[in-house]
This record gives sequence, structure tokens and C-alpha cells, in this order.
Amino acid sequence: MLQSSPQLSVVHPAYTIERYMACYPMNHKNRGKAIIFTHAVFEDEKLPTREGEKEDCQLLNESLERLGFEVVIYRDQRLKDILKITKKVSKMDHSNSDCLVVAILTHGEEGEIVHAYDCQYEISSIWTQFTGDRCPTLISKPKIFFIQACRGQEVDSGVKIEKDGIARFSIPTHADFLFAYATIPKHTAFRNTSSGSWFIQELCHELNENGQRYDLQTLLTFVVQRVAHNYESEMPRTPEYHLKKQTPCFVSMLTRLLLFNKV
Repeated sequence: MLQSSPQLSVVHPAYTIERYMACYPMNHKNRGKAIIFTHAVFEDEKLPTREGEKEDCQLLNESLERLGFEVVIYRDQRLKDILKITKKVSKMDHSNSDCLVVAILTHGEEGEIVHAYDCQYEISSIWTQFTGDRCPTLISKPKIFFIQACRGQEVDSGVKIEKDGIARFSIPTHADFLFAYATIPKHTAFRNTSSGSWFIQELCHELNENGQRYDLQTLLTFVVQRVAHNYESEMPRTPEYHLKKQTPCFVSMLTRLLLFNKV
């Protein structure tokens, strides 16, 4: 049987990279665009105002700008406008950019469903705009999505960790198992009305402290750790949401390590 010779590189007119390079090249002229879709109010009056949204947005904006991103914020957009924006971004020339970030801060439902101002939509309608066939100048470059939204209505009561027969602290039942989501499927994501959501707070903390020290998957592991171990809901007037825990999670299809080198 004839064997093909090893392919040494992936070649596209806009981008060339060694096939087995360990890390993504992060030395382009620009870091890249970071698009934030943030929602506080909704057309459907049954959806509560997302108090703390401004704090989340400000934290994330500052963290991404510190890493060299060109951040653009869109507030309370209708779905047709969200799709128009993402299509426009996907048609841009990203040849001189390292990567792309898209953040969605909103209410969410089970099954990868999130809310625009006027209706629900599937997250896939956003990220599929940036596949290689639709956005060739981002081929072989990281495309990062941060999703701050509930993914269902279930809550996590946690389990107690005991040492010498004494309960020392509480962790979620789903902790310590291996886009980036604020919570696991089917579960609620908690948000403080004055300081913002647990996930975005800790994501920004890690990006600020270690964003140029560790690769992104390592950073996200620490985000999971910090939210899982350091937070517990305090809602005594709503017992079903009182003393509950949360586990962020991430799904990686990255083919290399992603490290935000200094700019």
C-alpha cells in the first residue's frame, strides 16, 4: 500500500502554520477582536432584569483590553442584529490577528439555548459563522466563546468534605471531573446583583493574574476551581436556591496550547 508523505504544514493564502506546533502563534500585528453581547432587559416581561450585568461587562472589557484585544460591546440586541453583526465579523480579514473572542452574557435555557432581546436562539447559530469554510482568515486560529447563562433549572446542593470526621468545607457534586460555560448542562448559573456573576468574576481574575503566564485551558481549570470552592448562594428567602453550588465547565477542541503572550 502506498503511503502518503507526512504533511508538514496547513496552508491557506491567509495563514500558514506548522502542523505540529505546540502553541498557537500569538505574534500577529493584532491580538484580535473581542465581541461582547450583553443583555440586561428583554422584550419578554417574564424574563427578569439581569442586575449585575454592567459589572460583568466592565470586568470582561477591562480584562480583554489588558490582553490586547479590540473590544466591542453590544447591549440588548435583537437576534437579527446579533446575526448581522457576527456575519459581518466573519467576513472581515483576520489575517493580521491572533484569534477571536465572542462573549454572550444573557439568560439561558436547557439545550444550548440563550436569549436575545426579542427571542431565544441556539449558540450554534453564532459559532458556525466562524468555521473554516465561512471565515477562512481564522483557519487554524483560536476562536474562543465565553457563555455566561443558565443552562437549565437544576441546582447543586454540593457534598461535604470531611477530615477527621468533621465537615470542613462544601464542594459541588460535579466538581473534580474534567466553549467556556458558566455552569454545567441543565443547571443554574448564579449572579450577584451588585458584583456580577461568579463565573465572569473569576474568569477575569484569572485572565488578569495569569493570562500571560498559563495557557487558556489551565486558566479555565483554575476558574472552575475558584467558583466551585469559593462560592455558595445566599438566598434564605428562596430556600430552593439557598446554599447552592456551581461548577463552570469548558469544552476544548483546540489543537494547540493557547497562551496570551505579552503585547
